[in-house]
Amino acid sequence: MVADETILLVEDNPDDALMTRRALKKNNICNDVVLARNGAEALDYLFGTGSYEGRDLRAMPQLILLDLGLPKIDGFEVLRRIKSDERTRRLPTVILTSSEDQEACVESMGYGANSCVRKPLDVEQFREVVRHLGMYWIVLNETPK
Repeated sequence: MVADETILLVEDNPDDALMTRRALKKNNICNDVVLARNGAEALDYLFGTGSYEGRDLRAMPQLILLDLGLPKIDGFEVLRRIKSDERTRRLPTVILTSSEDQEACVESMGYGANSCVRKPLDVEQFREVVRHLGMYWIVLNETPK
């Protein structure tokens, strides 16, 4: 597996996806961002199935930003599959949730999430959260090869 400096953003809300991409760019985090709009699309990307059949599976994202409330396959199931497969279990996976339910974070950590972050409703606070995420997970964190 080779981290290819791509960020896999799994987000069904177009506004949140756009804000996340803009916040990354504004904070000079220029990694390519692959957007999966539902859980099935995220799994297709990671495991080279569906519309991603034939994708080079040696190149995995450097970071997965995962929403929990997804259509088709929810974020918990996506996380469970990521962390239960040898090819993907070490990929840093950060839950981005707008839920105030503490149990969602507890449950996601139980499935192996590396972090759980609440999405602020305020745009400036959201940008700041994304800046911190990018700084830590893309710049500072060292993922084993």
